[in-house]
Amino acid sequence: MSAPTTMNADPSHDPRTGEQRGSVPHTSPERVSDILRRAQSAADRVASTSPATRLGWLTAVAEALAAHDEELVGIAREETGLGLDRLRGELAKCAASTLFYGTVAAEGSYLQAGTEGIGGDSTLSRWNIPVGPVAVFGASNFPFGFGVIGHDVASALAAGCPVIVKAHPAHPRLSVRLAEIVTGALAEAGAPAGSYALVVGFDAGLQLVDAAEVTAVAFTGSQGGGMALVDRAAARGVPVFAEMGTVNPVFVTTDAAARGQEIAAGFVGSFTLGAGQFCTKPGLLFAPAGAGIFDAVLAELAQVESAPLLTAGIAAGYRAGVARLAEAAAAAPAVTQAAQPAATRATASAVTQAAESAETPAEAAESGGYAVAPRAIRVRLDDLHPGSRLLEECFGPVALVCEYEDAEQALGALVRLQPSLVASVFTGGPGDPQSAEIVRRLLGRVGRVALNAWPTGVATSWSMQHGGPWPATSRSDATSVGAGALGRFVRPVAVQNAEPAHLPPALQPGNPWRIPRRINGKLTVPSATAPTATAPSE
Repeated sequence: MSAPTTMNADPSHDPRTGEQRGSVPHTSPERVSDILRRAQSAADRVASTSPATRLGWLTAVAEALAAHDEELVGIAREETGLGLDRLRGELAKCAASTLFYGTVAAEGSYLQAGTEGIGGDSTLSRWNIPVGPVAVFGASNFPFGFGVIGHDVASALAAGCPVIVKAHPAHPRLSVRLAEIVTGALAEAGAPAGSYALVVGFDAGLQLVDAAEVTAVAFTGSQGGGMALVDRAAARGVPVFAEMGTVNPVFVTTDAAARGQEIAAGFVGSFTLGAGQFCTKPGLLFAPAGAGIFDAVLAELAQVESAPLLTAGIAAGYRAGVARLAEAAAAAPAVTQAAQPAATRATASAVTQAAESAETPAEAAESGGYAVAPRAIRVRLDDLHPGSRLLEECFGPVALVCEYEDAEQALGALVRLQPSLVASVFTGGPGDPQSAEIVRRLLGRVGRVALNAWPTGVATSWSMQHGGPWPATSRSDATSVGAGALGRFVRPVAVQNAEPAHLPPALQPGNPWRIPRRINGKLTVPSATAPTATAPSE
């Protein structure tokens, strides 16, 4: 959660130049209170609508996003510095994922509806209900995918919850325009007033977390911001689904070393994608010694141009973080700068020099915006221990490479890392003798293992798990992407000895919502269920 940048407005800056392009006023406390009242008033009506109706709302939103794509991409480029192709692709995927979550709701299995006899004339019925108004804190790095609309917002609406979004200060103008489009689309589709709203400003966000009307919070961002929300909401017992991220590892098996050049190129492409501003960025590569992978990484990296980071603060944090990593690597026992290869010494020196300055927005405007150069740093296996600076996440295009002599020792290092969202394993192919054990060990530490694939691709699908143990997330039982994302915003209830009038349509005789149900322990599936859909990967 970002601190306020001015007393009463979020300024909009172009990361390519540092130039300010207007500002957006903060939402007043009185206006936030009104938005909360409207959300609370709408909650029962939103919850009681059929999942198929909510699919209609989200279809309207997806179509509206597509209809305004060039306008939205133009604003996003001015506020994020991300490329046009990246932004067009992200917006198209956002529209597709919005439709996907509506489809998941219409399919109905997320309700987990069931009824059974429990002896004599007694019955027990159980199903999931929406939790009520949800506060969503948009992310800086995915202005469409995790912003004013995107995975958190669409899955909460699909689950039957009103949503209040707090705009991220990295793209305030885009947030306002997106909110206008989403609000209009929902209204035209018949969604109740109060189903969706936007607030702007740090204090407005805190007011949401403290408000009695808010029943759950979703957040994507830094560990500091996420845990601040977790701690604040804990006073009311409100769950905070914070996706924060740590260092995502990559393990190259001995048999995969023959693919060293290919792996090095893929690694550089993945950790510099979007200027390294992905929570799924691979941050630490374990590679067999003697395969030449680190040198190949340096060669690939020399072809990658500097790119602007999202904000002046992120750029300054990157430079400072890279300096800490370089210092820790150079100061490690038996790895003095003199003992390192010339290429590594040059890299560490360049890293340190680049990290010594932290620019203000005005200074950045004079020096060409928030651009930074990508970096790779070689580290020793023995230096990857709890508390080491080498295990701190550095947001931006930097990654570590650790070349191992003994595969078992390298596997031991994996369990010393902080848990993370995702890990990649590159094998020599089917039957690789190391792969099964590596996957087994990793599954206790991450939410997803990608075999022979880079972690930066996240598919919006029925089987996706985008989460992980703390401190990667605040809730290891949840996912913020995929069909399971709706589960964050519902809770189970049960009624004993219910008459039909006491039950929701999900458990009414005749199954009017046409959803899967478990009756007396047996899963029953209607003959014609809602269509399924899969959105493209992120």
